[in-house]
Amino acid sequence: MIERKFVQERMKQFMIQEYMSSNLRRVGHSHTNVQRTPLGEKITVFASRPGLVVGRKGQNIKRLTTQLKKDFDLENPQIEISEVEDIYADPQIVAERIADSLERFGSSRFKGIGHKTMEEVMNTGALGVEILISGKLPSSRAKRWRFYSGYLKKCGDIALFGVKRAYTAAQLKTGTIGVQVRIMPSDIKLPDSIELLSEKKEVVEELPEKPASSKKADTEKKAKKPKATKAGKKVKEKAEKTAEEKIGKKVEEKVEDNESKGNADDAGKPAQ
Repeated sequence: MIERKFVQERMKQFMIQEYMSSNLRRVGHSHTNVQRTPLGEKITVFASRPGLVVGRKGQNIKRLTTQLKKDFDLENPQIEISEVEDIYADPQIVAERIADSLERFGSSRFKGIGHKTMEEVMNTGALGVEILISGKLPSSRAKRWRFYSGYLKKCGDIALFGVKRAYTAAQLKTGTIGVQVRIMPSDIKLPDSIELLSEKKEVVEELPEKPASSKKADTEKKAKKPKATKAGKKVKEKAEKTAEEKIGKKVEEKVEDNESKGNADDAGKPAQ
C-alpha cells in the first residue's frame, strides 16, 4: 500500500510537469519542479521569459492555479517563477527557439538556424552539442539533418545522466518537424580526464665552509670549562670544610674507643 502511494505521487508530479510544459509553450519554459510543503504544493517554473509566464496582471498564473486545483485535486498550489540565466545552456529552451524560428522563417533557412544556435551553445562553454532536425526539409521526402560540434558522450553512465537532452516539435505547412537537442555541459566530470600535479622542487643551498682557524677556536671553546663564580667558590669551600670536620670527629671518636678498650684489658690482667 505504501509503495502504491509513492508511485501515485510520482505519477501525479509527472502529469503536473507535462501539463505545465504543454500550457507554457513558446514562452521559454525550461522545466518544472513540484515540492510538497506543509502549506501546500510548491510548483517552481523555470523560464527564460518570466513576464510571458505571469501574463498581464497575473492572469496566466491565476488560470493555472485554478486548473491545477480542478484537474489534480491540489488544495493550495503555490506557483513560483525563476528566471534561467544562461539560455543557451538549457536544451529545452534551445529546442523551443529553433522551433520558433522554423515556424517564423520557414524550412528554407533551417541550415542557418542550426549552425547559429550551435555556435551560441558552444560560446557558453559547453563541451559538445548535437542538434537533430527531422522532417520534410526541404524536399517532399522526410530526412534528418544533424548539426554537431565539440565532444559528446553517446554511451555509458555520463550519456544517460550527464548529457542534457530535450525534444520539441514545430508545426509547418509541410507537416510536423521534430527538433532534438543534446548538450554536454562544461561542469561535468569525465572519468577519463586526468590532471597532472606538478612536483614541488626542493632547493638545497650549500653553506660556505668555515676556515681552519675558526674551527680550532670552536673546538677550544668547547674544551674549556666555564669559569666558576665567586659565590660558587665560597659554597664549595664551606662544603669542603664541613666534610673535613666530620672526618676529624670520626677519627677522634675511634681513637677514644680504642683507648678505652685498652684500659679495660689492662685492668683485667693479674699482677705478676
